Amino acid sequence: MRIAVIGTGNMGQGFVKQLTLAGHEVRVTARDLTKARALAAQYPGAVAVESGDALQDSDIAILAVGYNDAHSALRSLGDLKGKVIIDITNPLTADYMGLTLGHNTSAGEEIAKMVPEAIVVKAFNTIFAQVLSEGAKFAQNATVPAFYATDSESAKESVRELIESIGFSPIYSGGLKNSRYLEPLGGLNIYFGYGANKGTQIAPTWISRI
Repeated sequence: MRIAVIGTGNMGQGFVKQLTLAGHEVRVTARDLTKARALAAQYPGAVAVESGDALQDSDIAILAVGYNDAHSALRSLGDLKGKVIIDITNPLTADYMGLTLGHNTSAGEEIAKMVPEAIVVKAFNTIFAQVLSEGAKFAQNATVPAFYATDSESAKESVRELIESIGFSPIYSGGLKNSRYLEPLGGLNIYFGYGANKGTQIAPTWISRI
């Protein structure tokens, strides 16, 4: 696939690493193009581009910025009609111990309102950057799940393929409205990591007796 990664923070770095290792063509862009160039230079298969060029022939774009920066980042990308946007954000409070949105809406839904011409998929918001960077395989052959939610059948399939390609276990979580559940789960994971001092090599999972 041709994947655009918007953002060069810890999550953006993890995506560029894993996507290029999986053989995808990666375009990296950010508000600071110098940082995008430095990141892309570390990985064969990645190239830094101006934000307006990032989505020209990309199959999927990953929005790897904070929720408060999402609107400006999306608008810098130009025409988003029909583009699949993966939203990884959690609308966190300044102390990371609460959400600024919830119950009757979510960051995923609000981002979809910002770009109604695009197809928004919630995914990867329950995964720490360190887990993403070091890979989905844990001890005892456990594989980290990646929950994802979207209203689009075509995006559901393409994002499932992307998740599997970088080693994570895709768990479809229903329509985009269910971002209202995934974002608090991301918040709980942050609590376990920092509030309960369990560190960032952890991830929530879902088990079944059947």
